[in-house]
Amino acid sequence: MKITDIAADEYAPYQEAYIKLVDPEYSLVEELEISVHNLVHFVREIPMDKYDYRYAEGKWTIKDILQHIIDSERVFAYRALRFSRNDSTMLPGFDENDFAANADGERRSINDLLTEMSALRHANIMMFKSFSNEAMLRKGIASGYTVSVRALGFMLIGHQNHHIKIFKERYL
Repeated sequence: MKITDIAADEYAPYQEAYIKLVDPEYSLVEELEISVHNLVHFVREIPMDKYDYRYAEGKWTIKDILQHIIDSERVFAYRALRFSRNDSTMLPGFDENDFAANADGERRSINDLLTEMSALRHANIMMFKSFSNEAMLRKGIASGYTVSVRALGFMLIGHQNHHIKIFKERYL
């Protein structure tokens, strides 16, 4: 299953930006594996003095963004699990700014953040590997939009890639 298999009715319109950032060459599981390694390698190459840098007043630091990626991955994966199990409960959105304000990402070390991200992604890889093709096609409603299990998996990748792009454009 590749990103090119995803239809526009499997995700919210605002999530298309994330979907477009996924490499069409690889399957979902392959890209989940590749992308986490890319993230860890990329972040480790950032000069240490940049981890707490803000490009403007009130903007997140690189540490804050890594914590945000972790938090978002947990939310997206939870949604995928619920929908894969045929749970039709509508799931609410989450306020990323409230999460960030209460996560204390800045006090954490880069090593802790990258270790947590890697462990979380590996757990999610195992989860997505466990889903049948039928389960991957199941849909539910999150944040008021219909989304498929497989689209949520690709959003983990696209969301991460979005923030790597932001790092390059605004932080380095």
